Amino acid sequence: MFLANARVNAETLKRVARNARLNLSDDEVREFLPQLNEVLEKFSVLGKMKVEKVKPSFQPVELSNVLREDNALECLTQEEALSNTKHKKYGYFRGPKIIQ
Repeated sequence: MFLANARVNAETLKRVARNARLNLSDDEVREFLPQLNEVLEKFSVLGKMKVEKVKPSFQPVELSNVLREDNALECLTQEEALSNTKHKKYGYFRGPKIIQ
């Protein structure tokens, strides 16, 4: 939960920036510090809101399984699988030569 009066000072901002491998100049720290504190104030307002517990809605439309049942069927024999090709050798499909 967010603290009601959470504020970030320049030292904390520089330490977090250093951990994130960001090289912030003093001008950038002065620019970003009020913006960051404003964001934290907005989150503290959200933290104070009274909400009722409801089931989370991560998907607006209920998902259902659109796949068919996985039924095991009889497989083709090797002869049946190779029956419609002329590119076969030693009971396998024959492809183009790759290594010279």
